[in-house]
Amino acid sequence: MSDIGTIFGFLGGTVVAIQGGYKVLQYPKPDRVFKRLSDAKWFLTLRWCEQFTTPAGVLNLEGQLSFCNAAVMAMGEDKFLPPEHRQPIFHCCLSLPLGETTIYANPAIPEIEIRAIEIDQRFGRVALVRYY
Repeated sequence: MSDIGTIFGFLGGTVVAIQGGYKVLQYPKPDRVFKRLSDAKWFLTLRWCEQFTTPAGVLNLEGQLSFCNAAVMAMGEDKFLPPEHRQPIFHCCLSLPLGETTIYANPAIPEIEIRAIEIDQRFGRVALVRYY
């Protein structure tokens, strides 16, 4: 166990720094080592989205869904988050401290929970979005 470094939680998962990379305890293959922390965080982000039976996804600063779960795929990305609402939703994310959530309410669409996270500091924050 002397090769274990920092242990921390991210989106309901656990990342362990080890010699040569990072392990995610929830990863289905226990021997998998991620070379970059951002790759481990991305896995947990996808897992977070996929846990919901309701629509959920990852919205980036360009107003695109970088990832969406099966519920979004079934209904369509534009129905889940109409393009005209994506920038205002992301703007709400920018005003949040990392890890915090808020609700985006607009009568034209269902209420959206927004969570601000940073997967890779080179690319800045993203918004985790899901129907509230």
